[in-house]
Amino acid sequence: ISVLFGEDVGFGGVFRCSLGLQEKYGKHRVFNTPLSEQGIVGFGIGLAVSGATAIAEIQFADYIFPAFDQIVNEAAKYRYRSGNQFSCGNLTIRAPCMAVGHGALYHSQSPEAYFAHTPGIKVVIPRGPYKAKGLLLSCIKDKDPCIFFEPKVLYRAAVEDVPEDYYELPLDKADILVAGTDVTLIGWGTQVHVLREVAGLAKEQLGVSCEVIDLVSILPWDRETVFQSARKTGRVIIAHEAPLTSGFGAELAASIQDKCFLSLEAPIRRVTGYDTPFPHIFEPFYIPDKWRCLEAVKQITRY
Repeated sequence: ISVLFGEDVGFGGVFRCSLGLQEKYGKHRVFNTPLSEQGIVGFGIGLAVSGATAIAEIQFADYIFPAFDQIVNEAAKYRYRSGNQFSCGNLTIRAPCMAVGHGALYHSQSPEAYFAHTPGIKVVIPRGPYKAKGLLLSCIKDKDPCIFFEPKVLYRAAVEDVPEDYYELPLDKADILVAGTDVTLIGWGTQVHVLREVAGLAKEQLGVSCEVIDLVSILPWDRETVFQSARKTGRVIIAHEAPLTSGFGAELAASIQDKCFLSLEAPIRRVTGYDTPFPHIFEPFYIPDKWRCLEAVKQITRY
């Protein structure tokens, strides 16, 4: 049996993602919880271990930190500490993330790097509705607990055709959205759409051919696709909304230089948020927009 639960989930959630599900499946399968993220995830672990399929919603990714211990020290380690006798692989944690236009400190964060350091879980970030459905269903069916970060601005901005039929998409496969030969642009979630626009601007204004990669999964990530592209272009730019220091872009950069060093024509560049709390009024200057990314393309091609 599948069970969906979280703060305000019963009436549809703050982003209306679960609208109508309680009426369709009943209050025993779709229900509200107290305002305790640690309790929500702990409850989900218990459900998953007992055999149910648990889908927990954290109202905003910014609120996931009280549940950090439950995710990192319980869910992620359950299989390992039992010698593969038990697991809570039927647990999926959904959490809206990234900038939304007015979220400020506590409704805009991108905490994926915290969990990328945690063996035993999977971390996935879709770029739009089609990917979201297929990846979410794959997470729900996966044998390991998954965190499914949903870029909240895309709830209203993304328009795609989504099949009504059931389908799954691989959790460890990056997508090459634009093929190119000069510079590799890597992002995930909302940032992918920025990079696609940057690729067009670079072609038009600079005559530079950019390859755009949607990483899709943060943990595990598709090393083969990234390394092949880096070796082909010799120049790599990584963009994400999270702060620069210890963001997941640092892991990508370290891995690329480790495996592709002799193919690189320039130092790997990161275009990211700044090492400050997420601002309110200065949000447009904080996130890596197309102009900051385009400037990085100019600099890396002139190196």
